[in-house]
Amino acid sequence: MEMLVDLHTHTISSGHAYSTLSENALAASRRGLKLLGMTDHGPSMLGAPSLYHFGNLAILPAELYGVAILPGVEANIISHEGELDVPLDYLGRLKLVLAGLHENCYPGGTVEQNTQAYIRAMENPFTDMMVHPGRPEFELDLEKIAYKSAQLKVPVEINNSSLSSGKKTTQDNCHRFANYVAKYKGPVILGSDAHYWDRVGVFSRSLELIQEAGIREDQIFNTSPERVLDYLAARRKKRFNIQTA
Repeated sequence: MEMLVDLHTHTISSGHAYSTLSENALAASRRGLKLLGMTDHGPSMLGAPSLYHFGNLAILPAELYGVAILPGVEANIISHEGELDVPLDYLGRLKLVLAGLHENCYPGGTVEQNTQAYIRAMENPFTDMMVHPGRPEFELDLEKIAYKSAQLKVPVEINNSSLSSGKKTTQDNCHRFANYVAKYKGPVILGSDAHYWDRVGVFSRSLELIQEAGIREDQIFNTSPERVLDYLAARRKKRFNIQTA
């Protein structure tokens, strides 16, 4: 399986990442990637950029070092209702919107509240994909999330950084989630969650996991830039129809 896409990476704008977009794109090119998501953290994260940063992303080149660039955000879920920390008028301008739960951004809650928040963010037509459900900070009903992802056809991430954390709880959660993804056959992305250029396009642990779990190649978006772009175009058409209804 050839990995041609990494949709979850961070630049120095995230505050706790240490490479520029150009450095990440060069690393992506050297690894043979064709499509790169630039998804710095939303503004409620400590050290994250302001909304003005996300409003100005249109100035970025469409391609660097032969790699197509998708300027976007890793938005933070900030309530039990699944609200995101980026307003809709900004989300509508971005080419890629990831969403997930993070400490210091989300208030925490019961398993039911956390799962509801995650699923409601997934149901948001302005959310393209969901990230790192295996992280242990907030307990989730991982089977329900995998089932809902398959229903909605919204990809959820197998996060390589989570699997590399060395935390047994995180790894156990990721393995359980992968087994549910195999069961319900929903779409997935593999994400490096790179915070430094040398991690861009690194999926070694997540590739091992999807093979162990029996997730089929046709469930995985990373093998086809065209599939990703077609999916994102359909999401934007859906948003347009909602906004003009």
